[in-house]
Amino acid sequence: MRRLLKSVFEIFCILLAVGAIKTAIADPFYVPSGSMEPTLLIGDELLATKFAYGYSTASFPAPITLPQTERLFGTTPTRGDVVVFRYPGDRSTTWVKRVIGLPGDRIALKAGQVWINGTPAAIRPDGTGFAQDEAGSQFPAARFIETLPDNREHVIFKLRPHTEYDDMAEIVIPPDRLFVMGDNRDNSADSRIPLKEGGVGLLPIEDLVGRVDVIVGSMDLSATSQPIWTWPAALRFSRFFSMVH
Repeated sequence: MRRLLKSVFEIFCILLAVGAIKTAIADPFYVPSGSMEPTLLIGDELLATKFAYGYSTASFPAPITLPQTERLFGTTPTRGDVVVFRYPGDRSTTWVKRVIGLPGDRIALKAGQVWINGTPAAIRPDGTGFAQDEAGSQFPAARFIETLPDNREHVIFKLRPHTEYDDMAEIVIPPDRLFVMGDNRDNSADSRIPLKEGGVGLLPIEDLVGRVDVIVGSMDLSATSQPIWTWPAALRFSRFFSMVH
């Protein structure tokens, strides 16, 4: 009996240690959609660094869901950071987007171009790429390189010349909110879309989980509908342990 109790206690300690690490340091997340293409692909496994922005109840491993709290040791993200956060419409789920606007910023969109504090973010064509949907189908997408303040560059996709979310009147980001967007601009429910319409709205800073710094693994999930012996060919080894910009 004593040996059994010792074994149970050891297992409990191991689980407690793993939970503490996942809460305090980093936690893996899978990308289920193409909203962040081409930066992140469906099937990427990310490592979110939790200490980057401090801690709140959002830091607990999913699916633990507790009431929203203020952050301890909190810091504000930098424009251009790719972040994992609790979706405000269902805090048991996590989403990933890029931070475009910080508290106090004035954000607008004109013909698909982001304006920050009255200045347009530079954007230049970068050829054509291919976006992928959840079924594995691919279709061409225009690539652009967007440059945010402080010369932070990233690639975005534009699937159509114009959509209803390409234009947005200027808004001022409140002190406790962020403006986030997906890099796949025509396939992303983000801060351009109100929460009640299925978007993110202005993201509460308290819902941040962590900053995405690295892709630790990647697999084309459409291969799971094929025979299991074909799955190894679906591993994207070139993306393993690659940095996220």
